[in-house]
Amino acid sequence: MSLNNQKAWKVLLVSLAAAVSFSMLSACSSKSDNAEDNSTAVATYTGGTITEKEFALDQKIMKFLSPEQAQYLEIDAFKESILKQEVAFEYLATKATDEAKKQAEKEADAQVASLKTGLADTYESTLKEQDLTEADIHAYMLRVLTVYQDMLLKVTDDQVTKEFEATKGDFTVSTLRHVLIGLTDANSKERTNPDALKLAKDVKAQLDAGADFATIAKKYSDDTGSKDAGGEYKDKALGTYVEEFKKAAQTLPLNTISEPVETTYGYHIIEVESRTDKTFDQLTDEQKDGIKSSLASKGLETFLEKGMDDLKVVINLPKSSAAANESGTTNTGTEPTKAPSADAPAATEAAK
Repeated sequence: MSLNNQKAWKVLLVSLAAAVSFSMLSACSSKSDNAEDNSTAVATYTGGTITEKEFALDQKIMKFLSPEQAQYLEIDAFKESILKQEVAFEYLATKATDEAKKQAEKEADAQVASLKTGLADTYESTLKEQDLTEADIHAYMLRVLTVYQDMLLKVTDDQVTKEFEATKGDFTVSTLRHVLIGLTDANSKERTNPDALKLAKDVKAQLDAGADFATIAKKYSDDTGSKDAGGEYKDKALGTYVEEFKKAAQTLPLNTISEPVETTYGYHIIEVESRTDKTFDQLTDEQKDGIKSSLASKGLETFLEKGMDDLKVVINLPKSSAAANESGTTNTGTEPTKAPSADAPAATEAAK
């Protein structure tokens, strides 16, 4: 994920990163000009409606672009959240500037071309299997990208500079080592939280007694991304780590063994070998764009939190067959978690 952008678009619940170049995108309505739509309105708001047919098309597109999210579309609460976000995107797209629409058109063309290249010879057959057309995909992306580009164009250089000053610790570059004692061991056997903490304290005791950190990491760490490197992550920006890990790495005295640091992954024993602060002028263009993207997402969050009331949104979704039970869960199973990959350490936050 891009630096300082780990929470970007966090309010949007459907991940389409594989299809488009942003972390999180929401469903948006794809109105068809080819056939009359007499289906029931599932959402009404000041100035517009979203019909059952439109929402069904959007769900098919979501499943096509992000099949791992398909199970959630059977959950009523999830569908309602998506539909409310559709309202926001449909409304905001009509308010976007001509420049935003122009940029979005280029981006949508590029993304569809990329999708076509990725699927190669299976592109047409895959669309047919999903009962979709290229125009459907393009219209979907265009509306989302129009809102995104409009939000980006509203971000000023002064705002980017101020945001950096407020979060400059995220851009500090550090070399560190860590041992992760996970809540699941190397044999995929679950550990209780107390057992993980007990083992983490034992690891710390061995390191405090002079044991070699790299050797200990290779023996005990459950982080596949750093274990073979002796627990080392070299020259990485601290903003790429989950919050608890990041704060520890920002404040821990150099060359000091930390107490166990708890994150959603388990317990970490950390040793920071170096930290180098950065000035704004030293940021890469990608990092500056990451700040800008984060600010754009905040603009959308603000609208979703404070601007939706003015639209007087009314949702009229039929109940699904996968209705939630009294505990709030459904028969679709629990939400899956993403295992850390070799280039995304266990300490690195997955896209929310």
